[in-house]
Amino acid sequence: MAPPIPHLAVRGSDGTFLMRGPPNCEESETFPRDARQSKYATFSKDGTLFGWCNGEKVNVVQVSGGDLVKSFDLPKATMLEFSPQNKVLATWKLYTKTQDNPQGEANLQLWDLQTGACIKAFYQKKAQGWCPSWAEDESIAVRCVNNELHFFENNNFETIANKLHLQKVSEFALSSGNQPSKVAVYVPGSKGSPSFVRLYQYPNFGGPTSALANKSFFKADRVTMLWNKRASAVLVTASTEVDKTGASYYGEQTLHYLATNGESAVVQLPKNGPIYDVSWSPNSSEFCVVYGFMPAKATVFNLKCDPLFDFGTGPRNAAFYSPQGHILVLAGFGNLRGQMEVWDTKKYKLVSKPQAADTTFFSWCPDGEHIVTATCSPRLRVSNGYKIWHYTGTVLYKQDTPGGKELWEVLWQPFPSRTFPEKPVKYQAAVSELGSTESKPAQAYRPPALRNKPETSSYKLHEEEPPQNMKPGEKSMSKTALKNQKKREAKKAAKQENKPDEETTQVSELVPSSHAPVTSGDPENDKKIKNIKKKLKAIEELKEQQAAGKQMQKNQLEKMQKEAQLLKELEELELGQ
Repeated sequence: MAPPIPHLAVRGSDGTFLMRGPPNCEESETFPRDARQSKYATFSKDGTLFGWCNGEKVNVVQVSGGDLVKSFDLPKATMLEFSPQNKVLATWKLYTKTQDNPQGEANLQLWDLQTGACIKAFYQKKAQGWCPSWAEDESIAVRCVNNELHFFENNNFETIANKLHLQKVSEFALSSGNQPSKVAVYVPGSKGSPSFVRLYQYPNFGGPTSALANKSFFKADRVTMLWNKRASAVLVTASTEVDKTGASYYGEQTLHYLATNGESAVVQLPKNGPIYDVSWSPNSSEFCVVYGFMPAKATVFNLKCDPLFDFGTGPRNAAFYSPQGHILVLAGFGNLRGQMEVWDTKKYKLVSKPQAADTTFFSWCPDGEHIVTATCSPRLRVSNGYKIWHYTGTVLYKQDTPGGKELWEVLWQPFPSRTFPEKPVKYQAAVSELGSTESKPAQAYRPPALRNKPETSSYKLHEEEPPQNMKPGEKSMSKTALKNQKKREAKKAAKQENKPDEETTQVSELVPSSHAPVTSGDPENDKKIKNIKKKLKAIEELKEQQAAGKQMQKNQLEKMQKEAQLLKELEELELGQ
């Protein structure tokens, strides 16, 4: 039996409609276009249902035949989601209150998709994390309410079956799959105490000792937590709003690994700079990280957090595994020029390098053969439209949004895993009338002082690094070597800071190089500032060791107590510059 053809939902200022995917790429005849401007649209987890809210109603239809399943009179609804088994439809509208109703209306509503009845209504003021998280079999659902996680069983939302209470818990992530469900929770640090992430298995919430894993860390204003498909491990990206070292005004990020067997580690990234993207392979045993000042590095790690393959450096800030995991796309979108690198993950061999300028959205088709790239409003209000590609770099279908109109979203219809089997990777470009957009080698930016002069081997805009296989048996770096390389990176960055005229970053880069430090002109004053920063860094390291459970000596504790005094001295010295 031939596999199904996925649909692509398209939502914009001229309405909402469904496209049949490759090879035909045509508007679906079974789904009549809704010309009203939809606020939100989504597919059910298995892709059989499609729902959207158009400012008048929330409608749900069968994708296959276009038959209406249910229609809800909810003109103010702005978001909706399906439960995994399609038993419940969750809708959300903006929380409002009036003089007549100072408490406001319950704005999160859960509907029975069989009967159309409202099961339960909750107050949910924030749009972030508005929807309950369900286990795959809907045996449990969970919401975060006032520093507690409330668990409900079998869609009975009248009774809270279990609670997980942690002071100031701000975020959680429920594992994929069925029971036993696992949950990762994040508690931000305060008053000198570290932030931490803990993993629990439902319903064992007896305290810190009942946690499957625990990881404490400083330097975290916010986190993102990403489970792998097998629910055996979580990757935690911790971010600060401000980088105290002054190396980047994008803040500072660290990557942590936690496994349900209790193991945890900091993922050592051998290049300084931001972490742009973290992506698990569908096989759950590898993950890819894109990181470092431009040109960014990309590296695949195993579950021991050892590097397996380093893709070298390039203009990239995102990584996307195919649903089958056999292909990885590294891309530079947003402020970058849209270059994509398509890699065969079995051979770690480059398949193609297409380019999609002005791309704001990328998504793999469930068949693992095609992708969609789009330029959407409000991120970009000009040149809106979308393209459907074969991964070998060929454009199969292109749709430009007419002038005066806007494209807001495109969305592939999902399918259950194993619907589309993995196919051998092709290296020859697929045939298409629209041809390929293989990117041409871009010439490196040259500062004005060096233009019209012959190339010299001494001048290099960036230290380009080629791909490198780092699997066991191949040449790989030890932890000491990684540490030393990171030191060299820091020294190199410091040198670049003092030579702003010699090396200039490209305008298209997402993160510019560090600014040269401001000096006071008084060498003695600069020396004092440098020494204080050195002491503060040492205190930061001691605090992290303490958070990890290391017993502190008396002299170390005394040193840590001087942090506030040192920060005050630093501020006074810098203000006096």
